[in-house]
Amino acid sequence: MLLNYFLIAWRNMKKNRFHAILNIVGLAIGIAFTGMIMAHVWNELQVNKELKNADRQFVIRSRWKDPNMGFDLSTSGALPKALKEQYPSLVKNYYRWDGVTLTVHGDQKDFKESVQIGDSTFLNMFGFRVMAGNAGNALSTPNSMIMTEPMAKKYFGTVNAIGRSVEIENMAGQRQPFILTAVIRTPRDNAVTDLISNYRNGIILPESSISYFGRTIDNWTNMYIVGYIELQAGVRASQLYGPIKKLLKENTPANVYENLTPDVVNVRDNYLNQNNGLVRKMLFTLSAIGLFILLMALINFINISVSRAASRMKEIGMRKVLGGKKHQLVVQFLVESMITVCISTLLAFGCYLLSAPWFEQLVGKPLPALSDFPVYFITYLLLFVILTGLAAGLYPAFVLSALPSLSSLKGSLKSVKENILLRKSLVAFQFFTAVVVLIGAFIITKQIQLFFSKGIGYEKEFVISAQVPRDWSPAGVLKMQGIRKLLAESPVIKDVSLTYEIMDGNNGGSLNIFPLGGDATSAITTFQLSTDRHFATTFQVPMAAGEYLGKEGMPVDVHKIVINAKLAKALGYPDPADAVGKQVKFAELQDAYTIGGVTKDFHFQSMQLSITPMVFLPVEVFNIYRYFAIKLKAGNMPDALEKVQQKWAQLMPGAPFEYKFMDESLAKMYKSEIQLKKTAYTATVLALVIVLLGVIGLVSLTIQKRTREMGIRKILGASVNSIIRLFIKDFMGIMIIASLLAIPVAYSLMRFWLSTYEYHIEISVMPIVIIIILLGLLTAIMIVLQTLKLAFANPVKSLNIE
Repeated sequence: MLLNYFLIAWRNMKKNRFHAILNIVGLAIGIAFTGMIMAHVWNELQVNKELKNADRQFVIRSRWKDPNMGFDLSTSGALPKALKEQYPSLVKNYYRWDGVTLTVHGDQKDFKESVQIGDSTFLNMFGFRVMAGNAGNALSTPNSMIMTEPMAKKYFGTVNAIGRSVEIENMAGQRQPFILTAVIRTPRDNAVTDLISNYRNGIILPESSISYFGRTIDNWTNMYIVGYIELQAGVRASQLYGPIKKLLKENTPANVYENLTPDVVNVRDNYLNQNNGLVRKMLFTLSAIGLFILLMALINFINISVSRAASRMKEIGMRKVLGGKKHQLVVQFLVESMITVCISTLLAFGCYLLSAPWFEQLVGKPLPALSDFPVYFITYLLLFVILTGLAAGLYPAFVLSALPSLSSLKGSLKSVKENILLRKSLVAFQFFTAVVVLIGAFIITKQIQLFFSKGIGYEKEFVISAQVPRDWSPAGVLKMQGIRKLLAESPVIKDVSLTYEIMDGNNGGSLNIFPLGGDATSAITTFQLSTDRHFATTFQVPMAAGEYLGKEGMPVDVHKIVINAKLAKALGYPDPADAVGKQVKFAELQDAYTIGGVTKDFHFQSMQLSITPMVFLPVEVFNIYRYFAIKLKAGNMPDALEKVQQKWAQLMPGAPFEYKFMDESLAKMYKSEIQLKKTAYTATVLALVIVLLGVIGLVSLTIQKRTREMGIRKILGASVNSIIRLFIKDFMGIMIIASLLAIPVAYSLMRFWLSTYEYHIEISVMPIVIIIILLGLLTAIMIVLQTLKLAFANPVKSLNIE
């Protein structure tokens, strides 16, 4: 009997292959897209879970009263070690690291790499798998080195390279060989070697080598060290707050202790909570988009299934007359529904495999393979198939199978009004969702355009940045200034700046500034930027008053600084010109400084944040620099870049020329927003496809049901246009009502999203109206294409359709 149900279901699908294909494809699209989103979300939730004892490992984060005072991802360098030594009953282990970008010289390859310098407890604490070498002494000597598997293959071509070495250049331009002692395979989902987004530390060096790089870790006043601790079994994180506050009060300056609130966060939660929970918010948003698309696909599937089933009343009546039982009809409809869902699910798996590379570009991370999921996920899949099949099959199975045989044979349906109401409600929800998605995608796009527009306050076009060899000494700065001048002579270059910062939100720290003779306790926390006098012209930062670090050809005055308009106002000078010539002091520095110029405000950080008070110091004050920011002349970019590379190699042989356009640097700053925009675009396309598939399917079914009616109308004088308008009217009314309901919902959602940005666009009415009109036109075109054949059909044939 069951085999017979399958055969009948298969024949029915073949007979009505058009609607079967619409049903299968629409549902498969929804399942595949939602499946990829859920796979990405599941993957993100696995971050750090593979670390040894992850449930007892925590990151010590910092919450500052003024966010400009420090980084939230770091803590005092001496704190984790002190907790282990002074509170061994609470803390079992610790690990600290300092991240630096250095030039690594291989046998034939030189690259800039993100390097992690930290304690020798690295492998023991986190349990990373050692593919080659000895885990016990991997970081036992100052010149030892651990590499991740990809990094070892990059420099040596194999993981079996223990004992081989590379030269790593320090801040003074010196080179020293580091010997490979271990190669590790880090879980793809870990935030220890990849704690900060976009920085993957593939080289791990021991803390004993830190002095070679001119840095310190074991220091109470160094608040820029990432610190991990592992608790003893049974110890709660809350038990650490007392000891942490005690140690900070005893060992750090008052301005640190009074302004800092430590936060102990489990490593599994830390990744999701970074950047004010941006990762967590992104996962919620993606999940909501995926579920809405799946819901639209399910509604489409149910709608077409119900409408299709209603046209089979005579078949139901004939089966009953021939002795068919109600339970047999129920099983028949449910089996047909289940088969369709199973085919859609299998097709969705194929879409998952084929579309995974595209989706990985969308979210910026690889998707897990099907084999990566736990076996029990099969239960969820079976549950989904059963529930979806029941949802689509319940109406025909129980309502239509319960009709009296005579009513079925006559094709009458007492509850036809309820059926139409159900159909229209489901279609309205689809249009509602599509309108919300369309409006959301438009507003997200406009906001992201603002990030890259001239509204950021400087010119980013044709500006590239490239890290330079470092010699952080007066002689090193003088040498680099000479190289800068020679590089600027290239005919394809407009200007070059030697600087520690570029416009990507990452600065060299903060300083506390106050007027000379004023009260240091009321000092203003500012971003510190170390640049040369060409920074403003390279980025076309407009001046509000004065000049930027002196005139070309004049000696650099290390006691003359530049501030932005925001800081000038905070210092009590609403008119920037009044600030020029005034003297100020820094709480961290001994000398007095004179304000030589005031820039107009520009966005150095994300637009989520208010423009920060900033002070620009000559690079000669601290003798630190990282980049050449190069403004190219407009023209042939590939040719210009080739010429710059040739000049670079001539002036700095052995230094890798790895450049980024400012658009790329901004894209990293707004990585989550750009991912959201791409996802919104994709969701928009899928929503339109699903809505239009639903419209096509329902119009086609309506045409089948009303063919004789249309024949009679034509005989009575109805025109082609009136018949087309009749079908359009059914859907246009639904779409208008759905749009009116969707507008306030979309407006509220996007207002909430925009409110997370200090600077954002204003939502206007006209684009929303245009979006709805375009959706209406697209829907009308689909309806017209479906109804033209019926409108022009011979009415005699229409009357003889049965």
